[in-house]
Amino acid sequence: MKTALVTGAGTGIGLATAKRFLESGVAVVGIGRRAEKLAAVHALPGADEIGVETLTLDVRDDDAPARAVEAALTRFGRLDYLVNNAGTGSPKPVHEAEDADLDDSLAIMLRAPFRFTRAALEAMPEGGAIVYVSSTFALVGGLRGGAYSAAKAGLIGLSNHVACQYGSSGIRSNVVAPGVIPTEMTKERLDDERFRRMNDDMTPAKGHGQPEDVANLIVFLCSDAARWINGQTVAVDGGWSTTKFLSETALTSERTEVDPDFHHAGKQRR
Repeated sequence: MKTALVTGAGTGIGLATAKRFLESGVAVVGIGRRAEKLAAVHALPGADEIGVETLTLDVRDDDAPARAVEAALTRFGRLDYLVNNAGTGSPKPVHEAEDADLDDSLAIMLRAPFRFTRAALEAMPEGGAIVYVSSTFALVGGLRGGAYSAAKAGLIGLSNHVACQYGSSGIRSNVVAPGVIPTEMTKERLDDERFRRMNDDMTPAKGHGQPEDVANLIVFLCSDAARWINGQTVAVDGGWSTTKFLSETALTSERTEVDPDFHHAGKQRR
């Protein structure tokens, strides 16, 4: 039986991915900062039959990757898949971001995946796979992206390197780039009507993406069915990032002055 390590497993995309792995007969090691959230992983269907191990830790901790990999090897005797999913929300544009915001984004969403990758490579057998959860804000210029966009874009470069360097050893690496998926982390942003419309009115596919839509792709990319897919970035966004779609509502709306607090070009140079 194969084993997957999923960071940020307690909620949203991470929890949906753990569920999908279990449905596929893959044991799960779930990592997260809050024990009460990780309890949801143990409650998933198939957790007892297939196997679940959780570990409460911060992915930024120096010993986090080693502890996570060791948990997989101790409980299940192997580690086949790594899903670098842990992230942080509420991004700020560059002019609002402090150094601490930059450091936090890079630490959680780029440095930690790099270090988890390094630790996992020591344990992964041929046929292993790594998936990085990036963002459409790494593919296009997004309002308020700032350090978030920079870190998420870095994952694409990291994945491409891993695909090249370790593909000949039988380990594949790919990226999924979700659009704005309704989760605990994005709730505050989606409560902003203008931000919500920026996504809804520019997405040609009907409805909204869900964590399960992203999880389905993640698990597929890890599976043998995707054995010839390596070094790719796939957006899961209903067409938001690759089309110039505008809804009828947007096309027929009256033009208004832009709120400078929402769409700020930076301080004027004197």
